[in-house]
Amino acid sequence: MAKKAVATLQTGEGRTYSKVIRVVKSPKTGAYIFEEEMVPNEQVKAAIAK
Repeated sequence: MAKKAVATLQTGEGRTYSKVIRVVKSPKTGAYIFEEEMVPNEQVKAAIAK
């Protein structure tokens, strides 16, 4: 049988970036589109407020 890799070898903070997905209304068609961006965890609130 094969051995599983041990996940305890990871060190560090973990996730430092978050994906922010915003719904924006298109000026051309009036349809809603999704804008995605990766931002550092400290800047999530500022990215949502845009």
